[in-house]
Amino acid sequence: MAKGLLRIETYKENSPIPFQDAKVTITPLSSALDPMAKIEVKTNEIGRTEEVELEAPPVKASQSPGTIPYSVANVRIESPGYRTVNILGTQILADRLSMQPVKMFPVEDAKQSDEITIEIPNVRLNSDLPAKIHEEELKPLDAQPGFVVLPEPVVPKFITIHMGTPNSSATDHKVMFKDYIKNVVCSEIYATWPENAIRANILCILSFTMNRIFTDWYKNKGKEFHITNSTAYDQYFVYGRNIYNNVSSLVDELFTNYVKRPGSKQPLLTQYCDGHDVTCPGWLSQWGSKDQADLGKTPMEILKYFYGNNLILGYAKKVDGVPESYPGIPLRKGSYGTRVRTIQEQINAISNVYPLIPKLTVDGIFGPLTEKSVKTFQQIFGLIPDGVVGLQTWYGLSSIYNDISKIVDLRDSADIDEISKLRSESFRNSDFFKTKKFIPPTISSLRGAVPTADYYD
Repeated sequence: MAKGLLRIETYKENSPIPFQDAKVTITPLSSALDPMAKIEVKTNEIGRTEEVELEAPPVKASQSPGTIPYSVANVRIESPGYRTVNILGTQILADRLSMQPVKMFPVEDAKQSDEITIEIPNVRLNSDLPAKIHEEELKPLDAQPGFVVLPEPVVPKFITIHMGTPNSSATDHKVMFKDYIKNVVCSEIYATWPENAIRANILCILSFTMNRIFTDWYKNKGKEFHITNSTAYDQYFVYGRNIYNNVSSLVDELFTNYVKRPGSKQPLLTQYCDGHDVTCPGWLSQWGSKDQADLGKTPMEILKYFYGNNLILGYAKKVDGVPESYPGIPLRKGSYGTRVRTIQEQINAISNVYPLIPKLTVDGIFGPLTEKSVKTFQQIFGLIPDGVVGLQTWYGLSSIYNDISKIVDLRDSADIDEISKLRSESFRNSDFFKTKKFIPPTISSLRGAVPTADYYD
């Protein structure tokens, strides 16, 4: 047997705040009846366990259909005053780091169940799931009343997934856009495939998702979600599953990209199938993309092989929920100016929660200390620790900073719910949230008749 790595990453509720000192018990499923096989670890000051080495089938098992190329383990996470979480079936691939995220919720009601159980099913390539129903690859852009078609694609901060077919009464989950893409990639294909095959599939999944969002496909049908996890209609999303470090890094690099037809502003609805149990001429074949990568094809060559040569790469200039888009030029030691001040301010805010990151003097000068803090941030969040603020690190800093400080305007009532969830017992005695009163500009003599609203700083 080969070896893979597993790391548990714990957070306080729906926040990016790390959860420290949780007891984690890992039980490889092949040894579930052997108490000696259990591995006990604890989460550290950034909410993570050490990387635990576990047996897994060799990489070769993932290079052709017919076998399950990963081992599985059950994970139990416990902490006094918090609900115990059981993850059943987290997956370990050879030569890959599997990262299992876990949200820790306090026990608030004596009648509330003390335990949460999440079952992770097989990857789509090992499952008997419905084949995709054919749709036109480009949608009409005549929005329904009350909806506005954007002039160009925008990467959203959040995406809402309906856990069933469009008309079913299923649960909805609201997650970060990048987390959704990472989840789908790990649920659809194997992280041990050639990198160019993974890149091609990421672009395919990104384009499909961006089409659903750009056209408001389900919103225009009166739905409250953006996409479903039904493979007959959309893509395979598995709530609570693990992701792999290489997939996470590639999505962080590619998440603003999509493919489209020349002359069209609409991301292409890049439909696909596995290419083994189901064939789909004119669409991407997942196994076929792996074969093309084995032949040395680039990601775009792979996509053109399936969707035709009239395909170009698009780029979303705006990322929602980020105060300033990536400037297009990496910031490094020797850089200076307002953008350096921005990242220094963000680093200082993040270091309040992740104290391993050294605080900085906000002077707009990218010196050795700023480089050191950037490297520490990159190490903690799985980025290449080169001390350079490129696209991945820029958006990584912005995303974590915004989630911690909540300075970005919240767009809908669901975002207010996120704040409510964050206001747990651990924050109630801190200065993390301060309620203030907003009074609209008005004539002073009439101020008493004007409605006011609380907000959080």
